[in-house]
Amino acid sequence: MSTLSSLSSPDGDTPTHLYTYNHVVDGFSAVFSWITTVGAGTIDRELAVRITLGNRELTVTGQSVYPENLFVSKELYQQFKEVQRIGAAGAVFSSDPRQYLSSSNFSMPLVTVNPKDWELVKKYIINTENASVSIKFQITKLGTKRAPQVAYFSSRGPDSQPPWILKPDILAPGVDILAAWVPNRPVKPIRKSDYLFSDYALMSGTSISCPHVAGIAALLKAMQRDWSSAAIRSATMTTAYLLDNANSTITDIRIGVSGTPLDFGSGHVNPNKAMDPGLVYDIEVQDYINYLCALNYTSLQISVLTGTSNFTCENANLDLNYPSFVIILNNTKSEASPSTAVKAPAGMKVVQPETATFDRKYSKAEFNLTLSIDLGITVSPKCNYLGNFGYLTWHENIGKHMVRSPIVSAFANSTK
Repeated sequence: MSTLSSLSSPDGDTPTHLYTYNHVVDGFSAVFSWITTVGAGTIDRELAVRITLGNRELTVTGQSVYPENLFVSKELYQQFKEVQRIGAAGAVFSSDPRQYLSSSNFSMPLVTVNPKDWELVKKYIINTENASVSIKFQITKLGTKRAPQVAYFSSRGPDSQPPWILKPDILAPGVDILAAWVPNRPVKPIRKSDYLFSDYALMSGTSISCPHVAGIAALLKAMQRDWSSAAIRSATMTTAYLLDNANSTITDIRIGVSGTPLDFGSGHVNPNKAMDPGLVYDIEVQDYINYLCALNYTSLQISVLTGTSNFTCENANLDLNYPSFVIILNNTKSEASPSTAVKAPAGMKVVQPETATFDRKYSKAEFNLTLSIDLGITVSPKCNYLGNFGYLTWHENIGKHMVRSPIVSAFANSTK
């Protein structure tokens, strides 16, 4: 059973840390269910370079984050494959545009161009006796497509500990983000004997995408003081968007095709819409206690996690009122959290209530949902663990609000 709240009251308690590192590891499956996990997405900004060969005989655009300009001659290009070993002035490489390149890769003047442009560069170098090249670094191109995409390093679901909780929760900017940097610490080495110091650095990682969502959560809490942490998470998840700036489903950059909720969770965070979601899936302290009890945590462990010893495990269950839903598949049976989808793919049949009624602000409505999965043939877990997926969407009858939650059938990942 799931519960929708019309922005209900907060739970009032702040989670506390477990008391040893081992308890943190052992308690990961529990803690993982009330923190927000954030995947890393790309942004519509390209860090470009302009390569001019000879007297403007050929100009192509590539990618680099090297902070200087460069002029080199032909003989250095003849050994570009050994550019770092021999200490060449620089090099131009051919690279698949989907390949991820960290700023740390550019400690010397390196440029990547797409294979088509590289053939033009190579032809010029081979056929020109006194070939020369000038490279203009530090160019920023905005509005590049396609973005966002799920970064190759961003972890995918399902999780092996609580596979019935969809992870990641959401996607946020996490690739080539211009972030504040300690000014007296080198950003990176430049050539062999120098270092770049700056107040800012280009950083990538889920450790960069998480602060985006943390900042959004702080702003939401400042605006809505009575929202619980679960309500804030629900607001960000159910208002996230699924389409990139090319009006297509957010792409998995590793394979260049549309991603799934196992890649981007509920979608890419949309802070403006999260300010006014209309409805939330809220979770209270006792809900978490019931969950911990169902995971067979001891009374001591639960009291440390929740900060109270005044609790009971009479209603232990794994049913969290989460704003995303997972059906766990295996070869013999299915284990499910209560789920539904309005937009259901082939092989997913849903029986659901068509309406939920609220008589006032902060009121609640409960609904039971039944989902059956038929993948057509007997299947075993694949590399992406996905069965199929759809979405449950609540539309406000008279108003602008739309609340969407992903529903996924997946094989549990027992090796992660």
